[in-house]
Amino acid sequence: MPKEKQVQQLQHIEDKLRKLIQRHTEVQQRLVRAQEQAKHLEGLLEEKEQQIKNFQNQENIVKIVDTIAGNTANSTELKLKLNEYIREIDKCIAYLQD
Repeated sequence: MPKEKQVQQLQHIEDKLRKLIQRHTEVQQRLVRAQEQAKHLEGLLEEKEQQIKNFQNQENIVKIVDTIAGNTANSTELKLKLNEYIREIDKCIAYLQD
């Protein structure tokens, strides 16, 4: 095999190797970005799940209040007081989440 043909083959292999390395680097960068996005989305999901739990707790409290209010003469006063407590608890939860 002539030396010139070997040099050409070697250059061709080097070019393919460079392209392969470049493509590998690009894929690694995309993977890192995808992992970062996945972590961000997991954080958002956890936050939304916590919000859902908070809303469910509020709903349960309101049901309790409605049940108690039906059995109490001062139901309006009791509802107002419990709603005030709920708002205070929500403020505390929001403060703790920050």
